[in-house]
Amino acid sequence: MKQSRIISFGQKTVLSIVTSLVLASSSYAVDNKVYAVVNGDNITSNDISLIIRDPRVQFKTLPENTQKDIINKLIEQKLLSQDMLKSDIVKTKEYKDSLKMVKQNLALQVWMQREHKNIKISDKEVEKFYKSNQSKFKQPEQFKANHILVKTQKEAKDIIKSLSSSKKLKEDFIKAAKAKSTGPSGVNGGDLGWFTKDKMVPEFSNATAKLSKDSITKEPVKTQFGFHIIYLDDKKDPITVALKSVKNKIIENLKQENLINKLKTKAAQLKKSAKIEYK
Repeated sequence: MKQSRIISFGQKTVLSIVTSLVLASSSYAVDNKVYAVVNGDNITSNDISLIIRDPRVQFKTLPENTQKDIINKLIEQKLLSQDMLKSDIVKTKEYKDSLKMVKQNLALQVWMQREHKNIKISDKEVEKFYKSNQSKFKQPEQFKANHILVKTQKEAKDIIKSLSSSKKLKEDFIKAAKAKSTGPSGVNGGDLGWFTKDKMVPEFSNATAKLSKDSITKEPVKTQFGFHIIYLDDKKDPITVALKSVKNKIIENLKQENLINKLKTKAAQLKKSAKIEYK
């Protein structure tokens, strides 16, 4: 099922920058564990985070050989970096320009991380957003179905006729799907899993929505793919997701919105006193 975003800010570019910088900053480990020491320089959790570049991946959950490979790679990088710092490369214009850029970006990242942590969102703000955006927290009706896809209407009608007197409809339907369906799900008995109406072509979705549980379509359903017989295994009524289930997402979105506003305000203030030349 497609998950809708809680907030659409409109300023997609700014949001993208904020999100990437906050994630990059928050990827620094709170417990900055030391994994190796190279000529007096530590290799820590922070270094590993920069290699992995995905806050969802936990280093300690990786296979042992992968962990060793990452640490060895960092040791090699550390040795090379130490060697380069002793060379004339640090005197070059390229190095100095790059260092200046790194410092500027790092200063912004650290500032944003600090601001992001300091933003407090109250329960009242969360509840207000939740109540004002109920449509964003609704999960539509869902269906769990199997289908048999064939090329002609006659084939479909013959299958429906053969199943109409079945005492074990689901079991017989699955057997028929495996034997006769031309669709990719045929090998799995036509199992489509859970889906919402928007995930299927309209003709298929509308026919499915009219079925009762443990029943099949009485007439072939024609779509651009051919003729379908649909078996409805189960369905879930539409629901509104409880506040407690989305509270953390709302807080994070409100914090990002707050941070965007701070960035825009600060940038506007700085522009007033800055000397800017367009070339």
